[in-house]
Amino acid sequence: MPTLNRRHFVQSLSASAALSALSSSVWASDAFPSKPLSLVVPYPAGGASDVAARIFAESMSRTLQQQVIVENIGGGTGLLGAGKVLSAPNDAYTFFHGSANEVFLAPMLNPAARYKPQDFSLACPTTEAVIVLMVKNDIPVKTYDEFIEFAKKRQDKPLTYATVGIDSMYNLMGDALAAQLQLPFLHVPYKGAAPALQDVAGGQVDFAILPYQTSFDGMQQQGRLRILTSFSKSLPEPIKHLPLISASRYSPDFEHTIGGGYFVRKGAPAERVAVLRKAISSALATPEIRNKLESEGRNVRQPISTQAQADEVFQQQYQRLQKLIQTVGRKALA
Repeated sequence: MPTLNRRHFVQSLSASAALSALSSSVWASDAFPSKPLSLVVPYPAGGASDVAARIFAESMSRTLQQQVIVENIGGGTGLLGAGKVLSAPNDAYTFFHGSANEVFLAPMLNPAARYKPQDFSLACPTTEAVIVLMVKNDIPVKTYDEFIEFAKKRQDKPLTYATVGIDSMYNLMGDALAAQLQLPFLHVPYKGAAPALQDVAGGQVDFAILPYQTSFDGMQQQGRLRILTSFSKSLPEPIKHLPLISASRYSPDFEHTIGGGYFVRKGAPAERVAVLRKAISSALATPEIRNKLESEGRNVRQPISTQAQADEVFQQQYQRLQKLIQTVGRKALA
């Protein structure tokens, strides 16, 4: 009997070891991430979103020990990029460098959008981007107020302005500014910030409302355009040289920024989203990365650790944008 018991004991140990090895194998095969990830940017390369996404992608690739590949899909004020994320497998391997434009405003205003804001889930908020107004070089003004006075004298020939697309945050701001100042601005939509900037610098459009990039200062120094104001209450240290809208006599309270972050399709595995959040928060906590983002015109958020915190930010942005839509006399669809 003792021999039999010992045999059973040895067999039991062997079975346990086999089960343990099998469990480890299953866990390893399900480890996230176990392959490269796709970070979708809804605008062409070279714009503000693209620059920020590549800063995060580099950091996240190191943290996750998997390559994070930036995929630029421009067009439709972000609709095409958003559609790419929402049509991909819901496994968190495809995530979105999103902002108010694509996640909220497009489905709230554009009937062509086949999704609603709630089809996305915010994994982690990252920044609030500084928005600026710049003019082509041959407009004879040096300040924002001089520009408004120039526009008032040209009401018979409306000034044209460039943005990243119809119903974008910048389009709504242009409409709201025109209504407030009773000016007939003419909107010219582009597929992203890079082509819009190119046409302002080339003189094809009179001015632009866009998120700030370091390259703007270089183009201003080259005499290709002039930055007249930022629409922020406060500015990151590296761009304190930009004028604030609060200095204007005409619209000192016209303050707007645009929130950005990383989104996944609603219902993505919570444990995988938590891994992404941790990697994004690690980047946000790195002084070198914060400095890079601030130099690119972003007020950087503090890292978060829970989905509940992300959900609260999502809801705050949604409510804020509903109010902006009402301000310009529009009705939200979603």
